[in-house]
Amino acid sequence: MPQTVETLEKRLWRAADQLRANSELRSNEYSVPVLGLIFLRYADIKFTKALQEHGGDKLNIEASGVLYVPQMARFKYLLDLPEGAKMGQAINAAMQAIETVNESLKGVLPQTYTRIDDKILIELLKDFNAVEIEGDEGDVFGKIYEYFLGNFALTEGQGGGEFFTPTSLVKLIVEIVEPWHGRIYDPACGSGGMFVQSAEFVRAHHKSASVELSVWGQEKTTETVRLAKMNLAVHGLEGDIKQGNTYYEDQHASVGKFDFVMANPPFNVDGVDKERVAEDLRYPFGIPRVDNGNYLWIQHFYTALNDKGRAGFVMANSASDARSSELEIRKKLIEAKAVDVMVAVGPNMFYTVTLPCTLWFFDKAKKGTVRENTVLFIDARDTYNQVDRAHREFTAKQIEFIANIVNLYRGEKPEFVHHSQDLFEEYKLDAEKYQDTPGLCKVVTLKEIEAQGWSLNPGRYVGTKSEEDTMTREEFLQKMQSIQTALNRLNTESHILEEQINNNWTKINNGIN
Repeated sequence: MPQTVETLEKRLWRAADQLRANSELRSNEYSVPVLGLIFLRYADIKFTKALQEHGGDKLNIEASGVLYVPQMARFKYLLDLPEGAKMGQAINAAMQAIETVNESLKGVLPQTYTRIDDKILIELLKDFNAVEIEGDEGDVFGKIYEYFLGNFALTEGQGGGEFFTPTSLVKLIVEIVEPWHGRIYDPACGSGGMFVQSAEFVRAHHKSASVELSVWGQEKTTETVRLAKMNLAVHGLEGDIKQGNTYYEDQHASVGKFDFVMANPPFNVDGVDKERVAEDLRYPFGIPRVDNGNYLWIQHFYTALNDKGRAGFVMANSASDARSSELEIRKKLIEAKAVDVMVAVGPNMFYTVTLPCTLWFFDKAKKGTVRENTVLFIDARDTYNQVDRAHREFTAKQIEFIANIVNLYRGEKPEFVHHSQDLFEEYKLDAEKYQDTPGLCKVVTLKEIEAQGWSLNPGRYVGTKSEEDTMTREEFLQKMQSIQTALNRLNTESHILEEQINNNWTKINNGIN
C-alpha cells in the first residue's frame, strides 16, 4: 500500500537504525551507504513505472526523465540472489552497473557495502523493497535525505546544525522566481532540491526540463556533492555540480552569468576570513565588519545574476533589519533597484531547527518598469499547514495563493491550478488586480523604506488584520459568545479545583494535629 513521505521516512530510519544496533559502524560511516540504498530503491520505483509505459527502450526511458537501471541493479534481482550470495559485493556491482550506463554518475555512487554484514544488508533490502511512494511527491529523495541527515546529526550529538530546505519552501521560491528557461545556479545546493523543483515547474507547464534548463551548483563537502548528483540523476537531470567553499571559491565564475539563482545558505556563519574575500568581485557593496556571513551570501546571489536575472533565497530574519555595515550594504542593494519581493515565513518549517526565516527575491529586469521604485512585502507567518506538533509546511493551494499575489503585483496573470480562489475570497481580494491587504501584503516605495531605516522586514510594513476586515458582526458576536462560554467553564472548574485543594489541605492539617 502506498505510504506518505512522513511514514516512509520513519520506516526507513527504523530499518537503517539496525546498522547502529548490529554493527560497529558510526552513523557518519553508515549514512552514505544507507542513502545509497534509498537512492537505489527510489530509482527502481521510477524505472519500474517507466518500463510499464515505454517498454525496455533505454532512449525513451531517459527521454521521459528517468534514470536507467540495469537488470543487475534492480531490487528484485538482488533479493532473488541465492542464499549465501555475497550481498555486499552484489550491491557494489549494482552501483558500478548504474554508473556504467549513466555517465553523469561516474565515481558518485557509494561502493563500500562489503564493510556491512550481508545479513543486515539483506534485511535492509527487504525493508526498503516493501516501501511504495504515494503519488508524485516531487523531491522525495531530497526530503528523505533531509530527514536522515537531521537524524544522523542528532545521533552524533551535533544538533542538526546543517539542514536543507523543506520541499514546500522550495516550491514557493520556484513559483515566485519562475525559472522558465535558462541557467540556474545554487552555490549552496545541498541535495539539489532547488534544481529538482525547477524541473518540476517546467514539466508542469508541459515543457522538457532537460531542454529548457541547465543546472549549475556548488557545495562545500564532497559527500553532499555526490548526493546532489544522485538526486539529479534519479530525476532525469544532469548538472555541473562542483565541490568548493563558496565564501572563497567561485568554481563557476559566477559574476553576471546566470538567469536564475535559488539557494538556502547556512545562516549567521562566523569565522569567515575577511582578508581572503576583500577584493572578490562577488561582493561589490563591501565586506560586513561583523563576524557574520549573511551579507556575503546576499551579495553573491545578486552579482551572479545577469542583467535580466531573478533570484530567490532563504535568509535569517535578522538580516532584514541588521545594523551598521550590514545596513550600508542593504541600502546599496535597495538603491540598485533589484530587491523585488520579501516574504516573512513562520517557525517550524525545517526538520532540525525551529527558527522562522525570510524569503528574499531579486529581479534585475524590473528596472524601467512600474515596479522599479517599489518592493512587495508579504507576511506569510500565519499561512501554513500543521503537519504534526513540531512541523509545518505550505500546502499547494497556499503556495499558489502567495505566488499569485506576486503575479498580480508584477502585472502577470494568476494561475489557479490548485484552486486558490478560495483564499482570495477568504481575504476579500480581487483575483484580477493587485491590492494592499492589511496583515498580508503591501507595496512600499523606496522612499518609505528609507524612512524606515532601510528595513526589509515585512512585519514593519504590512501591519495586522483588523477584526472588521476578517469578521462580520454576527461572526464576531458568535466568537465572543464561544469565548465567554469557555471562560465560564474554566471558572467553574477553577472553583471546583480550589474547593478540592482546600479540602485536601484541611485533611492534611487534621492529620498533622
